[in-house]
Amino acid sequence: MTHLVAMLALDEVVGFDLGTPPQLFSAARDEHDERLYAVRVCTPGGRPVRSAVQFTITPDHGLELIAEADTVVVAGVQYGARVLADGVIEDDVRDALRAAAARGARVMSICTGAFVLAAAGLLDGRRATTHWLHADNFRRLFPHVELDPDVLFVDEGPILTSAGVGAGIDLCLHVVRSDHGAEVANRAARRCVVPPWRPGGQSQFIVRPVPDVADTSTAAARAYALEHLHEPLELRALARHARMSVRTFTRRFREETGVSPGKWLAQQRVDRARHLLETTDLGIDQVARHAGFGTGAALRQQMSAHLGVSPSAYRTTFRSAG
Repeated sequence: MTHLVAMLALDEVVGFDLGTPPQLFSAARDEHDERLYAVRVCTPGGRPVRSAVQFTITPDHGLELIAEADTVVVAGVQYGARVLADGVIEDDVRDALRAAAARGARVMSICTGAFVLAAAGLLDGRRATTHWLHADNFRRLFPHVELDPDVLFVDEGPILTSAGVGAGIDLCLHVVRSDHGAEVANRAARRCVVPPWRPGGQSQFIVRPVPDVADTSTAAARAYALEHLHEPLELRALARHARMSVRTFTRRFREETGVSPGKWLAQQRVDRARHLLETTDLGIDQVARHAGFGTGAALRQQMSAHLGVSPSAYRTTFRSAG
């Protein structure tokens, strides 16, 4: 059966936050190109709501849609929304969200939609995130939530939150990947022309200085590394491939990616291993060699550090989801 997603829009809704989930979930198709999700928009009382940039949205549904939904997504709101000022939402919105969570529906927020979930009492004692610009205000209003404003999204089982704007894309693709595996999520990303995956723990805000004109990009070295992940890749060799000193290469690499070469390479290898675990029947040791970790023990250590699960548990989860 098609999975029903209810998008909740409140006054001062952010248009991007409201439009992104329907686009991405609608792009998730099975091998017969049949849609796996049906997305509908609702508002309190089915009334029109004003967007943050002064256009009006007329929904097809009221809050009764939330009672039917498998997943509820709360779009972010902008300055002027009451919940950002005093942490209060309407009683009917609070009750609908709490009832959805109580019956086991997945509940998500995009950007400042986390304020709405917190006002409904769904984030107390949980780890969550929101747009970094609103972090101080969030902590003031909701001191019982474990806020982490330095990540793209947080998956707390049935309750998920994301940071601002583009991070909503990452969260939606994460959900599609969790529900149906990497291939479906990757196809949805290609259809929407967006990156297929960024880890939830990636920083929201990375300062990337404009490089000097004389500097050379590390892009060629990164492309070379991706083609040779199964081989030993030493920092000195990558720097030589980029025609830089190790010191210059390391500095430029961090400016362009936000992380060190070693951390980036480990993440790419974990990504390669994940893809192989999801799409092939290769043994754990074979996956480790193809991904460049060398041994199954090294792969288990890296996956535990990055994802908190073993390779076999990861494969079981995503094979079941597919």
